[in-house]
Amino acid sequence: MSRIITDSCCDMTPEMKKEMGIISAPLTMMLGNKEFRDDEDLDMTRFMDEMENFTGKIGSASPAPFLYQKAIEDAGEAYVVTLSSKISASYNNAVIGNTQAEENGRGKAHIFDSKSAAAGQTLIALKLHELIRDGIPKEGIIESVNRFINGMKTYFVLENYDNLLKNGRLHKIAGSLLRMLNIKLIMGADGNGEIDLFAKCRGTKQMVQRLLSLVESSGREGRNENLVISHCNNRTLAEHLKTLVMERFKFKKIYVVPTGGLTSMYADNKGIVLAF
Repeated sequence: MSRIITDSCCDMTPEMKKEMGIISAPLTMMLGNKEFRDDEDLDMTRFMDEMENFTGKIGSASPAPFLYQKAIEDAGEAYVVTLSSKISASYNNAVIGNTQAEENGRGKAHIFDSKSAAAGQTLIALKLHELIRDGIPKEGIIESVNRFINGMKTYFVLENYDNLLKNGRLHKIAGSLLRMLNIKLIMGADGNGEIDLFAKCRGTKQMVQRLLSLVESSGREGRNENLVISHCNNRTLAEHLKTLVMERFKFKKIYVVPTGGLTSMYADNKGIVLAF
């Protein structure tokens, strides 16, 4: 049976990874010259503490091609789900790794560009797992997942904008104003793999209502579909969102999962990612 390989931005619990047989290719987070490998040995508490106290530039590095090559060769037959190719080299490195595995005659994979990240990748992996489990032929799986990716929605909300300041993606004055005015930005995937701004909200209550309206305006009732909420140390808000979504919509199952290292670095403490 084909295996599923993801980069470590795909947010999952250890139990989900075990049940689905997920092979994870770790990214690397960098606080200045100090590196943290985003795998099962990462001490999240220590990493978050060091990140909070670090004042320099932060960054990340995609899994090297040889990591994908090894994962594909270990799997034999696989499907790979990567971070959006517009924001990471993960997809390109997976393609290179797969080419090398094929040339060695030790494995072969189909690479999916998630056009998303975090909970969005989780949602795709769940879809893949269901299709593989149901015995759908490879061609049907590829067609179904590509269609699924093109229709998927991913949104995220940050409580803390410090890391956007640290990696140069947000001007210092803008970050200060957002905090002072208690403005929550709802951002997300634009459908082509890049990040766009969808709403500006004053406070958490307005942000929650706006997220729910985005789910409603998508026109997707959720029947026979999953929804994933990943959170960085914010289970209370994640569970509240889950309850409200369950009351208003008909999703098959709603998963609430903690963010891994890479997602936590960019979502920062209390960040929320929603994908459906």
